[in-house]
Amino acid sequence: MTGDDRLREMEQAAGWRLRAGSVLVGASGAFWLVQAFAAAQTISGWIHGDTAKAMVLVAVFVAAGLLRAGLDHVGSGLAHRAAEDVVSAERRRLLSHAAHRIEGGPSSAETAALVAQKLALVSPYLSRYRSAIMRVALVPPLILAASLAVSWAAALVLLIAGPLIPVFMALVGMAAREASERQMAEIGDMNALLIDRIAALPDMRLLDATARAEADFAARADSLRERTMAVLKVAFLSSTVLELFSALGVALVAVYVGFTLLGEIGFGHWGGLTVAEGVFVLLLAPEFFQPLRDMAAVWHDRATARAVAGELAALETQDRPAILGTGGRAAPLPGAATVRLEHASLRREGGLVDLPDMVVAPGAAVALVGPSGSGKSSALMALAGLFPLETGRLEVAGRPLSDATADGWRARLALVPQEVHVPDVALRAFLDPAGACDDPGPALRAAGAEEVVARLPDGLDARLGETGAGVSGGEARRLLVARAHLSGADVVLADEPTADLDDETARRVIAGLRAMVARGAMLIVATHDPRLIAAVDRNVAMPAAAEGAA
Repeated sequence: MTGDDRLREMEQAAGWRLRAGSVLVGASGAFWLVQAFAAAQTISGWIHGDTAKAMVLVAVFVAAGLLRAGLDHVGSGLAHRAAEDVVSAERRRLLSHAAHRIEGGPSSAETAALVAQKLALVSPYLSRYRSAIMRVALVPPLILAASLAVSWAAALVLLIAGPLIPVFMALVGMAAREASERQMAEIGDMNALLIDRIAALPDMRLLDATARAEADFAARADSLRERTMAVLKVAFLSSTVLELFSALGVALVAVYVGFTLLGEIGFGHWGGLTVAEGVFVLLLAPEFFQPLRDMAAVWHDRATARAVAGELAALETQDRPAILGTGGRAAPLPGAATVRLEHASLRREGGLVDLPDMVVAPGAAVALVGPSGSGKSSALMALAGLFPLETGRLEVAGRPLSDATADGWRARLALVPQEVHVPDVALRAFLDPAGACDDPGPALRAAGAEEVVARLPDGLDARLGETGAGVSGGEARRLLVARAHLSGADVVLADEPTADLDDETARRVIAGLRAMVARGAMLIVATHDPRLIAAVDRNVAMPAAAEGAA
């Protein structure tokens, strides 16, 4: 799917309100012909002393103006509300996509830039582009026909000057799209850099690298400034071209009408040009170019929206596993906590990963062993219903793991990932999201994490960074084990929980995992650490690593 396809999809999602709003806004522009005629006749009436007729025409002018304003207000309101609803739906869709992403894809900073900054730039395009196109399609041809009825020379000037504007806009629009795409990419990169530097701030201060970080950020800010100025340069260039041809067109019409009324020009009209006709043509000329001005403004909105839609399309076409179930809260799946895996494989990055046959009973501790790349982490994700099987069978609690059972099965699971991800909440809420335990002390002691919390300035009220800034990797793992304790889960899946840890920290993590087994929980770990392999009941070897395995 391309960016243009995504834009069309958004327009279709806006529905009848966007179409109706565009028609009303386009129709409102046509009422200027009524106003121009009334104004021209009023001026002619004043010149010839027909004040009664002039007063009636003033009333017509005002009525047409009110009707025009009313149609524009209602139409713009419909289009704006439709655009905002579409953007809101796209935000929800993007957040759902991010929430269902297990690995890969853009960082949270880049996702935040799309949600908070970039998607808002699509709204002006949705709310104004169709209306501008409708006005261009309706108003200039009507004005051209009305001008031709009075003077073929004035109509010829408009006919020559008008089409030149879209031609130059199309040429400038190519550069505008490229500049907008570069600007959107730079916004995402700058957000990612900022989040990365904030997360690493304690380490940078310890290494006295803050000056280097400031220089990197300043360089990125200068790059964003340059790309933004490139977009503005294109916008000013197109505006200059538009105003040049608009001014020339209006000026030529004005010169022609003026010299014709003075008797210096005797051609280009149909048997004479009256004051009323001359004023009428003069009033129509600027409005002939106004829809083109509006289209020039939204042309840059379109270039920006296409850049954003291109990012959305690229994001949504990325291969990602389909999570079983809805991912929402559900009642725990009943039955004994058992796992049976037979003749199973899953697809990862274009290759098949074979999974081992195994049966795990409640309270057992099993290690999935094998070299890096053999699919251990993918196997854990499959056991949690996060990666669907390509072939084979997976039963949990005596039932096939499917969309109907996945949410209930996950309600019984606790996951100890290799990398920590902490939401912006107090540590207390992170450790016990359900708020089911008043005293986290026993769980912290079981995980060997009491001292970690004790040394934090705010203790359990501390807020860690997204990647656990403020605690080391080993301390973060111990906090994750404590979180699994507090969940009360009877199935624990741990992905390389002791990787890269020193012996003492690894001992504490292993002790925390064994404590959960001691209370009856099933433990399945993916590891190649001999210390952890020796601490479980049995090992299950992964089949030979498949090409493309994760």
